[in-house]
Amino acid sequence: MWTPSRRQLCLAFLIACALSAISFFLNFHESVFQYGLKLSALCSDRHLLTSPVAIVCLPGTPPVPNSSFSHAPHAQPLSGSWTIQPDGRFGNQMGQYATLLALAQLNSRRAFILPSMHATLAPVFRITLPVLAPEVDRVTHWQELQLHDWMSEEYSRLKDPFLKLSGFPCSWTFFHHLRERIRSEFTLHDHLRDEAQRVLSQLRLRPTGARPRTFVGVHVRRGDYLQVMPQRWRGVVGDRAYLQQAMDWFRARHKDPIFVVTSNGMRWCWENIDTSRGDVVFAGNGKESVPGKDFALLTQCNHTIMTIGTFGFWAAYLAGGDTVYLANFTLPDSEFLKIFKPEAAYLPEWVGINADLSSLKTWARPWFPGKIFGLI
Repeated sequence: MWTPSRRQLCLAFLIACALSAISFFLNFHESVFQYGLKLSALCSDRHLLTSPVAIVCLPGTPPVPNSSFSHAPHAQPLSGSWTIQPDGRFGNQMGQYATLLALAQLNSRRAFILPSMHATLAPVFRITLPVLAPEVDRVTHWQELQLHDWMSEEYSRLKDPFLKLSGFPCSWTFFHHLRERIRSEFTLHDHLRDEAQRVLSQLRLRPTGARPRTFVGVHVRRGDYLQVMPQRWRGVVGDRAYLQQAMDWFRARHKDPIFVVTSNGMRWCWENIDTSRGDVVFAGNGKESVPGKDFALLTQCNHTIMTIGTFGFWAAYLAGGDTVYLANFTLPDSEFLKIFKPEAAYLPEWVGINADLSSLKTWARPWFPGKIFGLI
C-alpha cells in the first residue's frame, strides 16, 4: 500500500487551503453584487469613462430603497446619475424634486438631490432620494440642461450619464403617470399631519353636532406677486371677486363647507374675504403663514381653491378632490405665456374661473430687471 510522503501531505494541505480561499472570495463577490451596496465613497463607473459620483447620508434621509445595507463603506457601479439645481422656494423645489425623479426613472438613471433641497423638503416630507455630497458635486463633470415648464418628447431620450437639470418645472405632464409614487414621496411627517388633523377636528361639527363638514383649503398667493405680476408679466393675482366666485362654486355643490384660508398676506384676507356666512376660518388665527404648517393643513382638506403659484398647485395635487383655480390671469400678449402653458399646469378635471384683467389698464409696462421670481 502506497503511503504519501511528508512533502506530498504538505502540498495537499496547501492546495486545499488555496481552494478554500478561492471559494470564499467567489461567494463574497457574488453576495456583494447580488444585493448591491449603498454608495458612500467615490467610485468609478465600470462601464462609462465619466466622473465619479458619491452620496452622503444626512440626518433624516432614509436608505436607498431596496438596499440591503444602510451605511455600507463600499461602492457599487452606477449606470448614470442625475441631479437638479434647487432654486426658488418650497413649491418650486417640490416641482424640481418630482421632475427629477420622473425623468431619471424614464431614462434609467439614478437620481440624487443636493443638500439645500434636502434641507427644504425633508423637514416636511418623507422623501427618499439620496443626497449628493457637496464635494462630489463640485468635482463631477456634469452636463447641464435647463428644463422648460412642461414635458417634451426629447426629455424621454436624454443620453447624458451625468446630468444636472435646472429650471422651474412644475407640470403634471412630467410625473402624473407616477402619481402614487409622488404622493408617497410627499407624505407628511406624522407630527405635521396630526397637528393639521387636530385643527380640522375642532371645526368638524356644526354647533349642533349634527353633520360633519366638508373642508375646502384656500391658498391666497400675495407677497412679491403683487408687483411681479402686473409689472413684469402683465397679469393679476386672485382678488376678492374671484375668491367669492370660487367659494360660491363649492357652496352650490357641497353641503356645509368650511373654507380654511392660508396666505402669505393674511391681513388682506381678513379685510377682503366675506365671513358673514360663518363658514370661513383663517389658519393660525390670522397670523402670517408658516409654510410647512399651512401646507399640511391644505393637504388634509377635502378640496382646494388656489390662486396662482406652485404652492397652491401642490396643495391641490396632494389633497385630491375638487380644485378651482384662477384662469387667464395674464393678458394674451404676456411674455409669461412663453414659459407657462396653462394646459400643462392644471389637471384637465380642475375648474378654472377667469380673472378680471381690467386693473391692468392702469399699469404702465416698464422694463423689469431680474430673473423669473420663485413661485410658491
